[in-house]
Amino acid sequence: MLSRRDSLTLAALGGAGLGAGPLLAAQAPAPDWKRGFNNQRVPDLGDGRFLNPLISGDHPDPTILKDGRDYYMTFSTFDSYPGLVIWHSRDLINWLPRKAALTRNIGAVWAPELCRHKGRYYLYIPTKNPTTSWVIWADHIDGPWSDPVDLKLPSHIDPGHAVAEDGSRWLFLSGGDRIRLADDGLSTVGKVEHVYDPWRYPADWIVEGFSPEGPKITRHGGYYYMITAVGGTAGPPTGHMVIAARSKSLHGPWEQCPHNPLVRTTSLDEKWWSRGHATLVEGPDGSWWSVYHGFENGYWTLGRQTLLDPIEWTADGWFRMTGGDLSQPIDKPKGAPAGRAHGMALSDDFRDFAYGRKWNFFRPGRDERARARTQGGALLLDAKGKAPSDGSPLLLIAGDTAYRFECDVEIAPGGTAGLILFYDDRLYCGLGFDETRFVTHQYGIERGRPANPHGRRMCIRVTNDRHIVTYDTSGDGGRTWRRFDRGMEVSGYHHNVRGGFLMLRPGLYSAGQGTARFRDFRFEAL
Repeated sequence: MLSRRDSLTLAALGGAGLGAGPLLAAQAPAPDWKRGFNNQRVPDLGDGRFLNPLISGDHPDPTILKDGRDYYMTFSTFDSYPGLVIWHSRDLINWLPRKAALTRNIGAVWAPELCRHKGRYYLYIPTKNPTTSWVIWADHIDGPWSDPVDLKLPSHIDPGHAVAEDGSRWLFLSGGDRIRLADDGLSTVGKVEHVYDPWRYPADWIVEGFSPEGPKITRHGGYYYMITAVGGTAGPPTGHMVIAARSKSLHGPWEQCPHNPLVRTTSLDEKWWSRGHATLVEGPDGSWWSVYHGFENGYWTLGRQTLLDPIEWTADGWFRMTGGDLSQPIDKPKGAPAGRAHGMALSDDFRDFAYGRKWNFFRPGRDERARARTQGGALLLDAKGKAPSDGSPLLLIAGDTAYRFECDVEIAPGGTAGLILFYDDRLYCGLGFDETRFVTHQYGIERGRPANPHGRRMCIRVTNDRHIVTYDTSGDGGRTWRRFDRGMEVSGYHHNVRGGFLMLRPGLYSAGQGTARFRDFRFEAL
């Protein structure tokens, strides 16, 4: 097992003009994480402290619900389906995935809102392609969830649910707008109205763009607090930030927080970049916290990861974040049961199919689910398309900076299958094979095709060691391995190059003809 090493140094990004105030000095190296399933990092250090990320890997735009003693959280899932996996915690630190709430492909899912009103759970879901917002509901957090209802909001994203002092229900939207909901929360009433002009940062700050989005409403101490993201969610690391406003009434007027921005990356030395899209939540001990997302310094490929920051209410009725740059351990909230596991094992013996909770199809068709099934300790995946680009590969989320995964792969006559690192249908890499030749995938295209000495069955291992990718193959069931003569470097496989707000994900694909069999999928963080 490899020890944790320093990340690869990025090319110089430049430091001038990052904004008002002095740049923060580089922090001392953070302690290493505790390790959980398959050696994956977990936040709970076991000594009363935790270390961010709260949930590693691509878990952006977190929406969190405190429901009695329980906490539920979900995230943007974009083109992966089933989507909107609900995670559960009792202590805000250790989280376990439950079930996916969204099974029908309604577009690329952005920044959802999870809430509960009068005993019923709601998910408000903005999408692209088509651009609109939807709602689904359930009487139990595990479902069944209703079919999606189109709210017909083509000009906005990031709905945030709120109930006014008069009992009316509203969705706050990007751009400082809102629209009223019907009492049942399943349709809108009237037209979108503009109610808030967000705080603006100094003109010389380096940002991606103004882009006010992600409004989240919290009622506390006689005020409604609106938490908003501005500055753009990616691009320059110093762009994304958290701002706040408050009002005695949900109907306004809104007073800008004098301490804005409450969170912002101000130095390229910081551990977490592009921090923003925050929601406030009360902890099990009455303390207060904020969940938001950020990119790990040097690892845009991991997507935007979920972070947890303690907050402190101040004498003037505002609040401040107290976690600094989140590179160091933070005291956990108290008052919750200890000893819970976190995350899930990514290794899979395929005795059953963890569909949705672990494995997701990329941009699936209507009948995609029928392609995959388990039988006799194998995952059977029917062929689709000619390559990962048109084959809706099956993917999972790996949140460590270095890992390897391997699998025993068997193809049918005329089939092609393999293991990949997949950003989207135009940017991926990996190694596959047919009966006579390998196929190497790089830059989202199919390249060299050297001879395959193993025939229709072999084991493939992919190692992603801090962006350096290597492949090994075995023709004797994994007893001996041979390095494949094509290494790759993948630090550029991310949003700021390709767009899409995604991450580089391990996965399986089956193309050509017939059905591929995948056995004994093994994952290990390094």
